[in-house]
Amino acid sequence: MQDPFFIDPDIRKAETLPSHFYTSSEVLALAKEKIFVPSWQWITDYPFSQKINSVYPFSFIKGFIDEPLLITKDQNEIVHCISNVCTHRANLLVEEPITKKNIVCRYHGRKFLLDGTFDSMPEFKTAENFPRPCDHLQNLPLEQWHNLFFTSLDNRVPLKSTLDFMDQRIGFLPLDTMIPDPDRNKEYTIAAHWALYCDNYLEGFHIPFIHNDLNQVLDYGNYKTIIDDHCNLQIGYGEKDNDIVFELPEGHIDYGASIAAYYFWVFPNMMFNFYPWGLSINVIRPISIIETKVSFYTYVYDSTKLDKGAGSGLDKVEMEDEAVIEAVQKGIRSRFYDKGRFSPTMERGVHHFHRLISTYLNT
Repeated sequence: MQDPFFIDPDIRKAETLPSHFYTSSEVLALAKEKIFVPSWQWITDYPFSQKINSVYPFSFIKGFIDEPLLITKDQNEIVHCISNVCTHRANLLVEEPITKKNIVCRYHGRKFLLDGTFDSMPEFKTAENFPRPCDHLQNLPLEQWHNLFFTSLDNRVPLKSTLDFMDQRIGFLPLDTMIPDPDRNKEYTIAAHWALYCDNYLEGFHIPFIHNDLNQVLDYGNYKTIIDDHCNLQIGYGEKDNDIVFELPEGHIDYGASIAAYYFWVFPNMMFNFYPWGLSINVIRPISIIETKVSFYTYVYDSTKLDKGAGSGLDKVEMEDEAVIEAVQKGIRSRFYDKGRFSPTMERGVHHFHRLISTYLNT
């Protein structure tokens, strides 16, 4: 029997994921374990500059995979990502950011070092075979990319090749000095499946039909998608009269081109949108098969270019996207629709996304 989620590797022949993928709670539960658990996730809301002996609690994917985790910085200035669950009785260890040399469980006093190592425990002197390896806090893989941190619950796929792919284009930017601008952060709740949001993001096909203002500053005819293993890049070239473009250094792979935006998507649910003014990180969090939370986080390295060019009016662009995505959510349930076809020229990113989903669901 043919795999229901099979995607032909030849985009000229391929059909999209079936509507069942977007409408089944069972498939969403399967995607949670097979797609999201092994994924890498950006540690959102991480303080831009972290102090020694600081401890910061967060969830892996808040509201969807609420695995309690901690990011810490010890006295040697080494950053760790560890479990936030006490190995004695599963109490949450830290609920608010703190600055301490160690972590002490307020339930029974079990103490851990900031790297997760068990340190001490009252009333356990006569316990045999204690402490065991499982009495330490679980350490998780941690990747630092400039001033951004990422972790995974199951380090199945290395992240480094993805970060190198991104650096090839934007490594020249002053990313280590960019400043978070929380006043520009936004959160949106959309009445649609999480993957429909990604489908829409991964193609510029809809821009002239949905985004009139954005279409005025981007050269649709030169829009390009570049595929990597677990990441892809959409390059937004600027129109001739758009002077808000990157100043690319000599030797850059795109040197001489008028580029208004680099749109990176990292499987399965993260977008890193680079503009001449800075970076907008978009994190897509499933809530249910009919609801998704989208969070925008803003980092600035050139405030003189804010609100200009392709990186302006992001809230308006988002509202336009949400309107069409929510309409697709209604249509995807139709008895008269199951699968569509891909545009070989404009939907290579969507095809790549669907192939990755198919691969992970069948792993």
